[in-house]
Parts: sequence; C-alpha cells; structure tokens
Amino acid sequence: MLLSDDERAVLARWTRRASSAQALALRARIVLACAGPEVPPIVVVARELRVAADTVRKWRRRFLADRLDGLVDEPRPGRPPTISVDQVEAVVVTTLEQLPQNATHWSRKSMADRSGLSKSTVGRIWRKFQLKPHLTDTFKLSTDPLFVEKVYDVVGLYFNPPEGAVVLSVDEKSQIQAMDRSQPVLPMMPGMPERRTHDDVRNGLTTLFAAFDVATGEVISALHRRHRAAEFKKFLIRIDKEVPAHLAVHRRQPHRRGRGRRLRLRRQRLTRTDRTPGPAGAWRARRAASATDRETTWPNRLDSAPRTARISKRYRTRR
Repeated sequence: MLLSDDERAVLARWTRRASSAQALALRARIVLACAGPEVPPIVVVARELRVAADTVRKWRRRFLADRLDGLVDEPRPGRPPTISVDQVEAVVVTTLEQLPQNATHWSRKSMADRSGLSKSTVGRIWRKFQLKPHLTDTFKLSTDPLFVEKVYDVVGLYFNPPEGAVVLSVDEKSQIQAMDRSQPVLPMMPGMPERRTHDDVRNGLTTLFAAFDVATGEVISALHRRHRAAEFKKFLIRIDKEVPAHLAVHRRQPHRRGRGRRLRLRRQRLTRTDRTPGPAGAWRARRAASATDRETTWPNRLDSAPRTARISKRYRTRR
C-alpha cells in the first residue's frame, strides 16, 4: 500500500494532534503501519498496535477504497428533531415583530407561554439567532448635510495617513469630580463585609486633555481646573514641545475666536485645519495641498525631522 507525501503528512498529523479523536488517531496509525512497498502481515500489525486483526483489515480496506475520506466517520443522523422549522420560525418572527401584552419586551417565560415550547428551548432559539429582547441600544442621526463628508475627512486620516505622518486623536473630558467618602472605609472582617458611608465629599472639578498617538499608542495628557480655550492653548503648547513635527489642528468649538485662534496665527507651526470639509475624499486633496498653502514650517524649528503631525479631533454630533 503506497502513500503520497501529502497523505503521509496528514496521517502523521492526525496521530500527533492533541485535538484528534482517539479513534481517528488509531486508524491513521493502522494505515501508516500497513504502508510500504511490502505489505506486512495483518497479524503482525494487529499485535504491534494491540488491536484485533479484523480491525486492521477493515480500515486498510476502507483506505484503499476511499483514501483519507474513508477514515473519517460519516455524519450520523441522530435523534429526529422534536421541534419543527415552522415552530422556530414562529418564535423568531414573534420576537422581532410583536410585543407581549403588559410588557415592554419578551421574556423566556412569556414567549414559552405564547409558543407552547419550554423556556430552555426558547433560550436556545434566541441564542442561535442572536436575539436579545431584554437589551436596548441608542443611536443618533446627525442633521448636518455634510456629515458623511466630515466622516470621510476625519476617518480617512486614520486609515490612510499621509507619508511620514503622526496622527494624534485629541479629546477632552470635562467636569471630572474628585470625590472621597466622608469617613474612612472600614475594612472587611470575619462575618462582616467592607463598609463605607453613603455620602461623599467633593473636592472640586478637573478637566482632562489627552492626545492619543494612533500608531504607537503613546498618550500625551494634561489636567486643568477649568475648561476654556486658555487651557486648550496650554495643551497645544505641551504637544508642540513633545511632538517633534509639524502640527495641523482640527478646530474645536472654544477655538473659533480668542486666544486659541491667535495662538495659531502667531505660531505658524499650529496650522488651522477647518472641520468643515469639502466633498467626500477631501482629505486626499488636503494631503496634496499640505506642502503649499496649508502647512508652513515654524521658522524657529530646531529639529528638521521629515515628519508631519496631525491632531485629528474626533467628530462628535451635537445632541
């Protein structure tokens, strides 16, 4: 019985693989033992593998007839289903298109009473079709007519940044409360859980500014007591010191006037990039025009590394 190189490799893998069934591994060992230009006696193979001679004869004959497919078990029919396809379809359609009486959503008990099936059967049907009636999610549709173009403008900068660019995602979290319990927490003791007071003491507010480097995962952050354009100006100065490259900042709401805008006008390194884009794919045109009128080099630049840093402000719709 001769084997090809591919068949020998598959049989050897079946004998070594930890996830292989023991029956399949035994069949593979029988075929490998019988392989070769000279057919060994069946009794010798059976004695070496500690199986019956009829077992060796059976799987040798199967392999000669169907090759590798003859060693694999055929799908077994099993017990006939007790739940028809129509019953499954009725449960799925009712879950998607109807609501129960005096309830906001279906439960396994209410659907079992409606369909006549057991609660565990209803749960298996819902898991099969990934239905979760008890969960709800929210969404928001923007009324901005240029919303799609803006998404292309910002997301395109992440997925296909310019050559040698550093993409930074800038966001802020305001109104962070620094709170503490009014009394020290009592530790856990035998027979008694950890205890803490229900009220707390507020120690003021803080605002977090952060810039996330999409490529390296590095985060540039700063904490300020207030949330104004002046604080954002300080954060821009910090980024200006830590990122050794040219910056193009997407405009955020507090910077349309005042110090933030004057800072960009004074420092040509912080080039203004308007958040109102043109047609879809305008970020590509902006990339082509970046070397001319949209980006200029800061004259006091000491490090001349050929990199470009763009701070992309994540677009958020107004609620």
